[in-house]
Amino acid sequence: MPDDLFSAALADRLQSRPPLAARMRPRSLDEVVGQDELLGAGKPLRVLIEGDRLSSVILWGPPGTGKTTIARLVANATAKAFEPMSAVNAGVKDVREVVERARSRLGQRGQGTILFLDEVHRFNRTQQDALLPHVEEGLLVLISATTENPFFSLVGPLLSRSTMFRLEPIEPKALRTLLERALVDRDRGLGEDALTIEPGALDHLVDRADGDARHALTCLEVADALTAEDGRVEITLADAEAALALRALRYGDDEHYDVISAFIKSIRGSDPDAGLYWLARMLEAGEDARFIARRLVILASEDVGLADSQALVVADAAARAVEFVGLPEAGINLAHAVLYLARAPKSNSVISALGAAREDVRDQPAGRVPQHLRDASYPGAARIGHGDGYRYPHAEPSGWVDQQYRPPETAGRRYYQPSGHGDDREDSGWGEARDDDGER
Repeated sequence: MPDDLFSAALADRLQSRPPLAARMRPRSLDEVVGQDELLGAGKPLRVLIEGDRLSSVILWGPPGTGKTTIARLVANATAKAFEPMSAVNAGVKDVREVVERARSRLGQRGQGTILFLDEVHRFNRTQQDALLPHVEEGLLVLISATTENPFFSLVGPLLSRSTMFRLEPIEPKALRTLLERALVDRDRGLGEDALTIEPGALDHLVDRADGDARHALTCLEVADALTAEDGRVEITLADAEAALALRALRYGDDEHYDVISAFIKSIRGSDPDAGLYWLARMLEAGEDARFIARRLVILASEDVGLADSQALVVADAAARAVEFVGLPEAGINLAHAVLYLARAPKSNSVISALGAAREDVRDQPAGRVPQHLRDASYPGAARIGHGDGYRYPHAEPSGWVDQQYRPPETAGRRYYQPSGHGDDREDSGWGEARDDDGER
């Protein structure tokens, strides 16, 4: 046999029948593995399906967690007509045709309609809006499936008219059960090949599946084909590794926000290794390097601030390197900034001080600019008293003078509170101009 994974003989074997994941799709709720919180005995989604009382729902979860399977089980259990549709290749015209059939069906024989819309996040706002009146009047029961966070990808009215069920990645124990079942099932699985699998190979397939049942079954099918074509009777760890081709990292809108959140919190928490991990995760997924750089520049002032003002310089330099050097090499500059920021002392006094000042601006009366601080540069300014009484700090030996710089309404308010971390201390920088008694 040639070493090429996709040799002609192997390809023919894999294409000779439907994919294993399709053949092993559960035919009843009792065959479902995983999602016990939703589909276990007495659990909400199961009760609604078995009672044919399902209203419009959103099934949200990663790939391979059972969204399409649940929809097919609903189709088998309901007395309503079931209309499947994929938002990848459907449009408003297709929705209108479904609506017309639903009206005809309801009028002629009193039968309701369930529309299963897979990949609903692919519909734009206009396409989603086209569904609303028909869902609202009850003509359609809409089952939407999505891998993206509905709060980011679906319009508010559609969300408010649907019950959301979140599907979690399939647990390793459930994945193991599914793979073992597929190996021995002679009717739908791989049982006719009469192969066994090394425990380490099964562990590897389960571990690398990342909770994706479809991916796990697909890899098992490839490993089975490799083994059978080679005339062996046991799937080895090498077969499992060969079957586990590189897969794209999952990184939709939801992961975009979750990963950047974990990235920022790791650096804020002074964990350089975690910061590097999330950076690598974003770079490998194709995240915009400029977005990462902008977040680092913000973090430098928000979470490091005056504790180490050099952090802002380093972050800004990394952002400039992204523009000047570009990826992949600029990843090194971003890693440099991540490590510096994670190891730097932390202080949020800058953002806290700005927040306190802005709160006063919003909540306190807008006092007039004190007379001595007003612009005295134009002709006639002196005649109306602008600048009267202003004392020039550089004319004093200490470089500091005691005068009021704010309106009277806020003169006694203090916004900046040094954290005491790193350089962010009472006696650092701004405090050096105080007199011998420690007073400003």
